[in-house]
Amino acid sequence: MSDNNKTLVQRIRGAGWSAIAILFAAGIVFWGGFNWALEMTNREKFCISCHEMEENVFREYRNTIHYQNRTGVRATCPDCHVPKEWVPKIIRKIQASKEVYGKIVGSINTPEKFHAERLRLAQNEWRRMKANNSQECRNCHNYEYFDYSVQGRRSNQMHQAGLSEGKTCIDCHKGIAHQLPPVAQDIGADRGGVPPEVMHPTPPAAQ
Repeated sequence: MSDNNKTLVQRIRGAGWSAIAILFAAGIVFWGGFNWALEMTNREKFCISCHEMEENVFREYRNTIHYQNRTGVRATCPDCHVPKEWVPKIIRKIQASKEVYGKIVGSINTPEKFHAERLRLAQNEWRRMKANNSQECRNCHNYEYFDYSVQGRRSNQMHQAGLSEGKTCIDCHKGIAHQLPPVAQDIGADRGGVPPEVMHPTPPAAQ
């Protein structure tokens, strides 16, 4: 092989390695940017940045033990509604595009509209949690680490019975962080759902 041919081959090889290095660096930048954007949309501040969430479900959630309690341990919106595993998380993010459409067309932009859709929206989430064995609940509440000796008698009995029957958290704890719509539930008092005028009472007219 002539010297000219050797030089050409060396240049091609050098360009090939340079291209690989550039593509590798670009991949890191893209992946980092993608994950940054993903995490930015995975924060409570982002979840309640729209009026619909802040004025409806977030207002309810603030009155529950998942928001404020004696230990200061909080479960935020993404902790319960966004899977931590990569593939389920991406699937959930894709599904959220429908929620963006709902925001654009204003399908639940008033308390009355939201209340009319509450049961359907809740059932969608219950179905998702049932399908993944309440994984988001069990990220914090794991059956294997229950100390039944410090649970109340009723909780003790219900949890052990639920375990033996193969139940998952959402089977019994549907109204744990938000107002429960009119639906049958195995535990808790029948609240019959909460109408929007109770959730958001109209202030008295100025005298």
